[in-house]
Amino acid sequence: MPASPTTEHLTLANGLNVVLCHSPRLKRCAASLRVAAGSHDVSAAWPGLAHFLEHLFFLGTERFAGDEKLMAFVQRHGGQINASTRERTTDFFFELPLAVFAQGLERLCDMLAHPRMTLADQLREREVLHAEFIAWSRDATARQHMQMLESISARHPLRAFHAGNRYSLPVPRRAFQQALQDFYQRFYQAGQMTLCLAGPQSLEELKGLATNYGAGLASGVKVAQEQPPKLVDDENRIRVSSDQQLLLVCEDLPEGADEAAAFLCHCLNGSRAEGVVEALKAEVVYQFAGQLLIKVDAIASKLTPTGGRVTSVGVSLLAMASALTQNLKTHWPSLHNDYNRLQQRHLDVSSPLELAHYHARNLPKGLSEQGCTALIAMLEQIQPDTQPSEIHWQFPKPNPFLTVPSNGHEGAIFLRWSLPCPQPTLWQMFDQSLKPLARDAKQAGVNLEFNAYGHFWQLKLTGLDAPISEILKHALQQLNAPDDAALARRGQSSDEPALIPIRQLLKALPDCYLNAAPADETGDVQAFWPTTQWISFMSGLAQETITALNTVLLNTPGQRDEQSLQAPALASGKHWQAAAPHASESAVLLFCTTPSSSIADEAAWRLLAHLAQGPFYQRLRVELQLGYAVFSGLRQIAGRTGILFGVQSPNASGPQLVEHIEQFLNDLPDWINDVDLNVQTEALRAQLDINAMEAPQAAELRWQAHLAGHDERFMSALDETLRNLDRHTLLQAADSLQRATGGWLCLTNSPQTPWRVA
Repeated sequence: MPASPTTEHLTLANGLNVVLCHSPRLKRCAASLRVAAGSHDVSAAWPGLAHFLEHLFFLGTERFAGDEKLMAFVQRHGGQINASTRERTTDFFFELPLAVFAQGLERLCDMLAHPRMTLADQLREREVLHAEFIAWSRDATARQHMQMLESISARHPLRAFHAGNRYSLPVPRRAFQQALQDFYQRFYQAGQMTLCLAGPQSLEELKGLATNYGAGLASGVKVAQEQPPKLVDDENRIRVSSDQQLLLVCEDLPEGADEAAAFLCHCLNGSRAEGVVEALKAEVVYQFAGQLLIKVDAIASKLTPTGGRVTSVGVSLLAMASALTQNLKTHWPSLHNDYNRLQQRHLDVSSPLELAHYHARNLPKGLSEQGCTALIAMLEQIQPDTQPSEIHWQFPKPNPFLTVPSNGHEGAIFLRWSLPCPQPTLWQMFDQSLKPLARDAKQAGVNLEFNAYGHFWQLKLTGLDAPISEILKHALQQLNAPDDAALARRGQSSDEPALIPIRQLLKALPDCYLNAAPADETGDVQAFWPTTQWISFMSGLAQETITALNTVLLNTPGQRDEQSLQAPALASGKHWQAAAPHASESAVLLFCTTPSSSIADEAAWRLLAHLAQGPFYQRLRVELQLGYAVFSGLRQIAGRTGILFGVQSPNASGPQLVEHIEQFLNDLPDWINDVDLNVQTEALRAQLDINAMEAPQAAELRWQAHLAGHDERFMSALDETLRNLDRHTLLQAADSLQRATGGWLCLTNSPQTPWRVA
């Protein structure tokens, strides 16, 4: 097992609460800063002010503006960055390579201490917020969430509007500006903040970083947040919000309620009632000041129960609460021990950002004695006043993979099948049947993903390598011989929520690129598998694990493919498809692929993608204010590399969005001529240092190179090519990109083609 992270807590002279987390297995570093203030702490006169302020912080400061502000800096160095405003908290977080982490932390603290709040900036950012509001108001999941809360007291702030738009944020008004400054000064001071730094550095090094940069935040002490009114106006603690959804409501819970709630959700997730409920999904949707709201969603079973009796899901959910209590009494020791073992495993394999969140947000670290007391109080409140039910609830059993001893290694295995033609119905059946296994695998430190794209199916396992062979063994058993329950699910509609247009296009991109033509589907699993061919690839695994996996792979369905690999290419020129239904907002994806799979093209396209990311966001989101969903970056499909541009806009049409992207590409040579190419190239080379990557990212990079037909020398050759890439060669690559030599694939949700057809 990897060495468990070690932590240290301290408070700086200015009042900042700091948690340091040292984990030597990490390759990167992360910072997570939580402010104890959110949308419910804002005066009802200014809905959305807290969310608006979160946006303003990212506009840069006097010290760090333009390409040097935090978001641009993190993107340039291949990191992750985001922020989130919740009911009572606001979080800012990023992850970066070790070498530039201190510079990222300096920028984070500076932007919170010295935000830029000019009226011009505020007016521009309000329009971005308004675009987010429009998309949110049209989102089916958001509407369902609001409907769910209709049973909550109308006096509680959960029922109020907090998203913010151009009408609720009267920027020019003096009263609004005063409220904005008052909120900032009251809550954005060190005493109201908790900062966690997680990385491979020693605790002393992390302490130095926190002290140096955290000291720049305004001094202060913790201020009390206003207590909310009761969640409900009656004593009914179990609210049936729909026939397939319950709300569990608790008030006045003692300390440890967060631990109890996490444990309760763990016990519910994956539970089932034969013939009625196939699975439950429980999650905490609100928790503050002793109040708790847990949403329990049920996936209705399509199978007829034994005896043919049909019971409504709503009735069975009410019976579940009673059955849960009995299950806890009967299996308490094993459930408790399994859960605490699971929480420790999660800590042992968490990414830098996950660890930083874990400590900055003071997330439950298991179920302590205090948590057990809170659990009893919670169960007393949510016991239904119903007669015993004949419905038989089955709760998850202890996870067998958690008991597998670890050797300390992390790695990955990929399996990919080539199909004669796509089989979406069959894939969905297998995908659903693998979900319980994927849940157990994740608890044991392994991510299991089963994907379909084009005429390929892919099974990927990444994480601790000790349990990987046993997990793969179970997965192949289910693929070889699906049980009756899995077969009964074939052809059933998906329960996945509707996606916003840009996400629909992202989901459709691989199939469209690979030109997955529809064909006759089969339901005969035994006849299907012999028509497939498979390849496998391993990365970072210990030798004993590789030996075990080679034995397991003997049971892989289909025939092993011995042919050499080659990444699929797109014909040169511009191609267009309407790949999502027409909607109120226009969305566009433009995928521009390399002319070949050569290392020279790979290096040039990666550097072009690296250079374009910041300016593209600046042009289309900040300057043109086309929408809140604006992004670009490198994307690989079945080994083929390309640059992906994406925009969703509530105002511009699909053809207009494509025109803006093309104009940006026309200006790309200007960006190349103006940039310090050596600095940018070195930043990209640092991102591609395989030894500085977390295991999953390194495995994915090696896998895509393998699919493109490259051998183990690919990474060193790519680094050498990048090091020698000059401006003239890069400009030639930009010209090739502009002329669509490698092909452009444009996906939109518009029926109008963005280009004239000759």
